[in-house]
Amino acid sequence: MDKLLIDGGIRLNGEISVSGSKNATLPILCASLLSSEPVRLKNVPNLRDVHTTLKLLGQMGMHLEMNGDTVTLDASQVDNLVAPYELVKRMRASILVLGPLVARFGYAQVSLPGGCAIGARPVDQHIKGLTAMGAEISIRHGFIHARARRLKGARVMTDMITVTGTENLLMAAVLAEGETMLENAAREPEVSDLANFLIAMGAHIDGVGTNRLVVHGVSRLHGACHVIISDRIEAGTFLCAAAATGGDITLHGVNPLILKTVIDKLLEAGAQVSARDNWIRLRMENHVHGVSFRTSEYPAFPTDMQAQFMALNAIARGTSHVVETIFENRFMHVQELNRLGANITIDGNTALVIGVNKLSGAKVMATDLRASASLVIAALVANGQTLIDRIYHLDRGYEHMEIKLSALGASVSRIKENKSFVDTAKNAAETVFQDTSIAWQDTVGPTMAAAEDGVVYGATT
Repeated sequence: MDKLLIDGGIRLNGEISVSGSKNATLPILCASLLSSEPVRLKNVPNLRDVHTTLKLLGQMGMHLEMNGDTVTLDASQVDNLVAPYELVKRMRASILVLGPLVARFGYAQVSLPGGCAIGARPVDQHIKGLTAMGAEISIRHGFIHARARRLKGARVMTDMITVTGTENLLMAAVLAEGETMLENAAREPEVSDLANFLIAMGAHIDGVGTNRLVVHGVSRLHGACHVIISDRIEAGTFLCAAAATGGDITLHGVNPLILKTVIDKLLEAGAQVSARDNWIRLRMENHVHGVSFRTSEYPAFPTDMQAQFMALNAIARGTSHVVETIFENRFMHVQELNRLGANITIDGNTALVIGVNKLSGAKVMATDLRASASLVIAALVANGQTLIDRIYHLDRGYEHMEIKLSALGASVSRIKENKSFVDTAKNAAETVFQDTSIAWQDTVGPTMAAAEDGVVYGATT
C-alpha cells in the first residue's frame, strides 16, 4: 500500500494545471450508456474512481478506448445490465448507472452501495424519483431491480438536495416520454456539466444551473464530444496548501467563478487572490487568520473543502468554528490533525479550532478522500517529516498530487509498498520515526490485508 513521505516547511511557489473534475467525469461516463453511438470525452482525469467506473462499464459490454486524457465510449453492444457488489462497494457513484440503464434498456440490476465512512448516503431519493416516472422497483438480496417499458415524464421533488440523485433522475428523464420536472435539484457545476453533455447528445433540458430542471424527453440520443470541466475541489485544495505554506502559486485551466465561496474564505484568511477566465493566482504574504464557515449545498461552502480549510485553520491566528451540515461523520481527520499538533475539539457537528504556532511531523492515516488532502496540507507546514498511510484514498480524487506538489517546490515522495520494496520502506520509515513506540508491522500488516481484500474506507460525492 503506497504512502506519502513529506518534508514540511517549504513555501509552495510556481504554476500548475488543474485536472478534469472527478465529480463531473463519473456521471458523464455513466451517461454514455444512453446512446448507441460513440461519445468522446476529453480532459478525463487519471483517477482510481474513473478506472473503477470504466471497469464497471466495460463488464457491461461497453467498448472503451483511452488515449491520454481522452476516452471514447461505445455502448452499442451493452448486454449486461447488472452492476455487481464487487464494483459498487468500491465507489458509491456506481449507483449512477441505474437511471441510464432503466431509461434506455428498460431494466437494471444494481447493487446497493452499502456503508460509507463519512456518513449515511441513502439512495431512497433515486428510487422515489424513478418510481414516480413509472419504474417498477424492488430490492432483493442486496440489489435494486428496476424495470420499465418506457419511463414517463413526472414532477419529482426530492426530500433533500442530492447531487447523485439529481444526476440519476436527469439521465433517466432525457429518454422518458413527455416532460419531467425535477425540483429541489442540486445546482453544483458538475450537475450542469452533465446537463450540457446530455444537451450535446440531443437532450432537451431547461433550467441548467438552477434548482428546477425541466426535461422534455426524446426517443433517442446521438453521439457527442465533450470536454470535462476542471476540478474545483482540486483547485481549492492547492489554494489552501499555498495559503498554509505562505506560498505564491498560479493555477491554470480553472474557472474562478465556480470557486467563489472558497476564494471569499481565502481572502478572509488573509490571502491575495487574482483571477481571470481560466486561471487563479494566490499569494500569501501575511499570517493566516482563522475563518469560520458552515458547509452547505452549492453555491454555499462545499463540504468537500471542509477538511482542507480545517488544516489551514489549524495553523492560523485565532479561533474558528467549522459546522458540517452535509455528512454526520466527516470529522475523522480531526484526530489525525491533532496527532500533528493541531488543537481541535468536536461538539456534535461543530469543530472548534484554536490555531497553533506550528505542527510537528508524525505518522498519520488517511480515512477518506478529502481527509487525506487535509493531512497533506498539514504535513506541508509541519516541522520535520510526515508519513501518510492509506493514500489510495487520495488517488481516488487527485491526479498525481505528489508530482504537482513537487512542481511547486514541495518535498514529497511516494513510497511504493510491494513485496519487493517493503523492507526498504520499513527501514526508511523506522529512520523517520525512531522515537515512536508503534511497531511498523503493527500498522502495515492490517492495512495491507485490507487493501488486498479490496476494501475502500470512505467515499465522497
